[in-house]
Amino acid sequence: MRTMSTVPSATAVYSESVAQTAEVEDRHMSDVASIVFVVDDDVSVRESLDLLIRAAGWQPETFESAAAFLSRPRPTLPCCLVLDVTLPGLSGLELQQQLAERTDMPIIFITGHGDVPMSVQAMKAGAVEFLTKPFTNDVLLGAIGGAIERSRTAVRQESDMQALRSSYASLTPRERQVMALVVSGLLNKQVGGELGISEITVKAHRGQVMRKMKADSLPELVTMAARLGLRPARKV
Repeated sequence: MRTMSTVPSATAVYSESVAQTAEVEDRHMSDVASIVFVVDDDVSVRESLDLLIRAAGWQPETFESAAAFLSRPRPTLPCCLVLDVTLPGLSGLELQQQLAERTDMPIIFITGHGDVPMSVQAMKAGAVEFLTKPFTNDVLLGAIGGAIERSRTAVRQESDMQALRSSYASLTPRERQVMALVVSGLLNKQVGGELGISEITVKAHRGQVMRKMKADSLPELVTMAARLGLRPARKV
């Protein structure tokens, strides 16, 4: 748990943010479309963070409760969540539990009533930072920047997996059989023997598999099969 030295009021945040804009503009140019969600029941905190986040080049969206945030459709852009621990209704820690599978949205906790067990619980559950109010703008911006980078990586990986699943779904049942046998290490002749088809037909199916999966080599196809969680086919 980290304790910071200043409280970012709306006026102070605005003044400091303007001064920092030139410095962070280049650093966050690629983050214009990135979203920073803020969930805090204190309107002054929401307004201050809205100004700070916007000046830093990110897109802020603020909410007064966990329920209000959960009603928002899931974003497809890189994002992170700045979350107060103490909220009306569903608490910050309870919201974190509901978002446990959302690796594309790292969580930064902020609180004025934190303690060591609470921070340990949050960090063990996957939070990237646990900041105790008051905290400095630089510390929060640094945490947000790191969280956005994590999110960007997760979003890219999920996009790649969706493309991979789509490619695999385009295979015919026979092409999937051929792929499973090929990545298990069988030669074309052996694959033909397993499936009761000619070696020429196996080569044709194998070519289609490579084309549809956008694989440039057998090792790449093997890697794709592993990422898809395909079980190795039985060898003869």
